[in-house]
Amino acid sequence: MTKRLRYGIIGAGSNAEKKHVQGYKNLPEVEFAAVCDSNAERAAEMAKRHCIPGIYTNYKEMIEREKLDLVSVVTPNFLHAEIVEYALLHGVHVHCEKPLCTTVEEAERILSAKERSGKRVMIGLNNRFTNEAVYLKQWIDAGHLGTIYSAKAGWVRRSGIPGRGTWFTNRKLSGGGVMIDLGTHYLDLCLYMMGMPEPSYMAGAAYRNFVDSTSRNRNGYKGDEQGVFDVEDTAEGYLRLANGASVMFEFSWASNIEQDQHYIELRGTKGGASLKNGELRIFGEHEGVCVDLQPKLYADVKRQDEFRHFIDCLLDEGRELMAPPEDGLILAKLAEAFYASAETKQPVVLRT
Repeated sequence: MTKRLRYGIIGAGSNAEKKHVQGYKNLPEVEFAAVCDSNAERAAEMAKRHCIPGIYTNYKEMIEREKLDLVSVVTPNFLHAEIVEYALLHGVHVHCEKPLCTTVEEAERILSAKERSGKRVMIGLNNRFTNEAVYLKQWIDAGHLGTIYSAKAGWVRRSGIPGRGTWFTNRKLSGGGVMIDLGTHYLDLCLYMMGMPEPSYMAGAAYRNFVDSTSRNRNGYKGDEQGVFDVEDTAEGYLRLANGASVMFEFSWASNIEQDQHYIELRGTKGGASLKNGELRIFGEHEGVCVDLQPKLYADVKRQDEFRHFIDCLLDEGRELMAPPEDGLILAKLAEAFYASAETKQPVVLRT
């Protein structure tokens, strides 16, 4: 019988419970050992709901005492790097929610710790694991789009500020605003479909127009009207890639638009694709006629599962991760370049 992997979760908020606890709970190779949160009551409540024996408020203490094999890191962004690095250097695999970190320097430290420890890190880029994304990636890798030379990515909301005064709107805690929160998802998904090409330069613009709004919060996110809001609520820009391709992007927590949408659009020499609000369409030509395809992908048949995938990769060291930490370094470079460009109002060449 395969040894069960002792699992701990760091962070006991709603995303930790709805995504990570539920994702690992029914995997036979995983043994829930402990939960850690700075709020002892919240940690205890999660532990009770899911029969988790260990309860901690200090993640270092949990890692040192519990002899864990892997942890999920589901904390505010500014804590990711220190926790991931500590876990790796203490012999623990890590599944870290996006973003992996908030700076390029942090990403480089994590990659160094990964190499020194021999342990694995996966980023929780859940949009790579949807049925539509898995199918589209296979379609692209089979060569059906040809060379992708142009793309668009966006996630725009009419009312979707995640609560003024929460850690999302405090740059010291989040690393940035909507570019970090929503942009990480769909700019990443777009580049992932393109093969994560090396970025060349970035031109970005950041806006903060809804700081004083009391009606543009996302449903269920109240926050504190007197709290810190020093991040952008809208991010737009243009990314040039070293292979000559280009990406235009737009992200917003709040905008005066008709409706919310999240999407990527890809244009290739042989075909194109649109993944908009979860609906995948593929465009091309057959027998001299333009054709549209709409794959039927049923939600009850998972083509890939984020949690099953990570466990399989831990049990088989030769298996390639779908969301490796090296991609987190690229995303950190893009975020740094975006904010530098937005501040200077000039394009920024990305360092390699």
